[in-house]
Amino acid sequence: MADHVEVTSEDELRELLGEIVPRARDKERTRLHERDREWLAASPFCLVATSDAEGNCDVSPKGDPAGFTLVLDDTTIAVPERPGNRRADGFRNMLANPHVGLIYLIPGRNETLRINGRARILRDAPFFDDLVVKGHRPQLAVVVEIEQIFFHCAKAFMRSALWKPETWGDTLPSHARLVRETQPVKETLDELETYYSEASYSKKLYAR
Repeated sequence: MADHVEVTSEDELRELLGEIVPRARDKERTRLHERDREWLAASPFCLVATSDAEGNCDVSPKGDPAGFTLVLDDTTIAVPERPGNRRADGFRNMLANPHVGLIYLIPGRNETLRINGRARILRDAPFFDDLVVKGHRPQLAVVVEIEQIFFHCAKAFMRSALWKPETWGDTLPSHARLVRETQPVKETLDELETYYSEASYSKKLYAR
C-alpha cells in the first residue's frame, strides 16, 4: 500500500473538497418540522447506524408499513422492533453508546431524511399500543431524542439509479446459496431455499 495517499487532517480534507456551501451548512435543525413529520409518515424503511464504546460500528435496516416511526413530540421519535435474527448488534451498541444516526427512505424518492440523536431502548410504554401491526405489539422500541435533522440531497441516488429497475441486473445467487457458501450450515441447499423463501419469511414477520 506504499502508493496509497491518505488524508490525515481536516485541513487537507477541506483543501480537496472545498468549503461547505451555506445551504448545506444551514440546513441542520434540532426539532421536527411539519414536513419532517410528513416524510416519516410516508416512509416504510430506515437504516439505523450505531457504534459501541470502542467505535465498532453497525448499520441495521428497519422496515414496516409506511409511518411505522411514531412521533412522540417535536424532538422525540420511537422506532418499533420486530422479530429478527436476535443478534442485537445495534441494541448492544446503544447500551454502550447512545449516539445513533438514522436515514429514512421513501421508495422512488431520491432524497432522504437524516436524523442524529441519542437512543434509549424501552421494553414497554403506553405508546406501544400505537405500534401494533397485524395484531402484534413490539417487544422493544428505540426512542430517539433528536439532536440534528435535515434532508439529504438526491445525488447518490441519481448516480446509483437505485429506483430504476432497468439498471438492476441482479445476477447473484439466491440468498440460500450465499449462506450455504459463506458460513457453516448443516442444512442442504433445498432446505435453506425453503427456510429463506418469501412464503416462509412471511409467517415470521411479526410473530416470534
